[in-house]
Amino acid sequence: MIGIAAQVSLYPLRQASLSPAIDQALRTFREHGLSVEPGAMSTLVAGDDTAVFAALQEAFRHAAEQGQVVMVVTLSNACPVPGKTTD
Repeated sequence: MIGIAAQVSLYPLRQASLSPAIDQALRTFREHGLSVEPGAMSTLVAGDDTAVFAALQEAFRHAAEQGQVVMVVTLSNACPVPGKTTD
């Protein structure tokens, strides 16, 4: 496992309220033990690669069950991961 960071933007489409899908995604990231830093336009998440990928898949699946959605993700193993030291 390697430490990675991801910048995630979730865009629920044609839904009366955007908050439920976004709030569920934030809960999912936290349930997977990731560091979560929500922002106005995107959320930064960090942790072990297996946890990050599993959380992204689950978050997308939950959002897609509520309606159409777009998720944009940028991944990096070069950005600082909170709680990890760099060599």
